[in-house]
Amino acid sequence: MVRGKVTLPVTDDPLVAARPNVRIDNPESMLEHFFAGQSERPPVNAALSCRALGFARYRGDWLGVVITPWFVDLYLLSGGGELWGDIPSGQRRYVELPRGTVPFTAADHPQIGAYQFSPLISPASVLPDMAAAVKLASDVLSGIFGEIAPTLPDSPVPRGGRDQESNPGLTSRRGFLRRLAGKR
Repeated sequence: MVRGKVTLPVTDDPLVAARPNVRIDNPESMLEHFFAGQSERPPVNAALSCRALGFARYRGDWLGVVITPWFVDLYLLSGGGELWGDIPSGQRRYVELPRGTVPFTAADHPQIGAYQFSPLISPASVLPDMAAAVKLASDVLSGIFGEIAPTLPDSPVPRGGRDQESNPGLTSRRGFLRRLAGKR
């Protein structure tokens, strides 16, 4: 990737080549690198680091969770499939996933291209540590995809000695999916 613009792999597929911002390769490392470089922004939750987790192709496009010290969001990036829909930045669209409809907001950045996101928890400061954020990502992906959810790597050792038992509401799939759907 070249800083300041999106560089994507070349493909011989004319349908993929005709669509801007189509990603052939898994975007996890690109997203982690991009958000790790945003260190000038003061963190909302210093216990969280930048990780992109569980990215997998679903109906041809990339879906996964991005964890940063500022937010924990479900991300959708174009992979040339049928899930992606081009909409103007700032606009919202509703995407039908295996276990329900999820609202996504469009955004575009010169370094990562067009993407769509759905906040999973706000503010990020309510998460006690990175282990809780990874558990949230795993629960959300399992809640969305069920048995076909991507397997996430083991979560890091919890910081500060707090765990899920100290805040059980953080790991409730039903609670996360209700918040994701705009219900409390």
